[in-house]
Amino acid sequence: MSLSTALKSGDVSLLPGKRDEDWKWTDLRGLLRVLPAAAPALDLVGLAEGPFDALADERHVVAGGQPDVVIDVPADGSLAVSLRVLSRDGGALTGKVTIRVGANAKLRLLESYEGDASAYVTDTALTIRLEAGAAIERIVLAADGAEGVTVSQAQVILSPGAEYGQTVITNGARRQRIETQVTHPGAHAKLRLDGLYLLEDKRHADLTTVVLHQGVDGATDQFTRGVVRDQSRGIFQGRIVVEEGADRTDARMRHNALILSDKAEIDAKPELLIFADDVQCAHGNTIGALDEEALFYMRQRGLPETEARALLIEAFVGAVADRIGFEPVRDIARSWAAERLRA
Repeated sequence: MSLSTALKSGDVSLLPGKRDEDWKWTDLRGLLRVLPAAAPALDLVGLAEGPFDALADERHVVAGGQPDVVIDVPADGSLAVSLRVLSRDGGALTGKVTIRVGANAKLRLLESYEGDASAYVTDTALTIRLEAGAAIERIVLAADGAEGVTVSQAQVILSPGAEYGQTVITNGARRQRIETQVTHPGAHAKLRLDGLYLLEDKRHADLTTVVLHQGVDGATDQFTRGVVRDQSRGIFQGRIVVEEGADRTDARMRHNALILSDKAEIDAKPELLIFADDVQCAHGNTIGALDEEALFYMRQRGLPETEARALLIEAFVGAVADRIGFEPVRDIARSWAAERLRA
């Protein structure tokens, strides 16, 4: 069951739904009774600049009528790429992106999901392969429309000594799932998976990750924070599997979230499945309200309540943005969060 197979066949019974354990909180089968027609071809002439275009050496677009995207960074090379997924006009869009980063090469992948106000359905599949010693920093800024349905699934394959860092930033959609699955060989490869979601109204965001540690001496560091208000719903599913023989694995997972209204909801499922003996693995998950004591202290210092709340939440979510390595993108992430928190 997947969105891509349902879109290809037009059969809504092939959509994943609440009877599928990993999709029980993002029920597409119960939501979509009819699938839209294919998105019309998008004319790229005169297209406005994307949020990361000015920072990129190459620019690629996934949109109606556009070919699949292939990005190849040769060994010892270095490249910054803007990848835009454009959902328009209530159509169905399927996109395929294949990325290879050669040995000891570096890629900065600046990815944006940009949807209009229509009821579109978009499925994007990415395959990302890092060869020995390669490095990727992937930033995902998901700015979907309130009526859009989006699924993005990335398969990441690491080689020995590779480094992969990822930060997903989103304000959700009608239904949105951003999923990352990583095959980790150990062998001193390093993995960082971060996420940040800020949801309001009836928006929904599902950040799902699966990491398979398959060899000795691997490291994973995962950190996600989120804020929900109104009737929005945030979902965090993180699973780290340490397979037999993957000794000396160091894996850590943290998820912290704030609920700012009675009708908002957060569902979290952090999992560690460990089949090796000599490992250091831990996970933490907290969901709560804003610190009223800190709020009281700030108001005593003369700050209006609205501004005090915004500052506290900015500090809370800023801990994720601060881990972005590329400073210009870090500033974009901070500004994006500040605009939504002060709206």
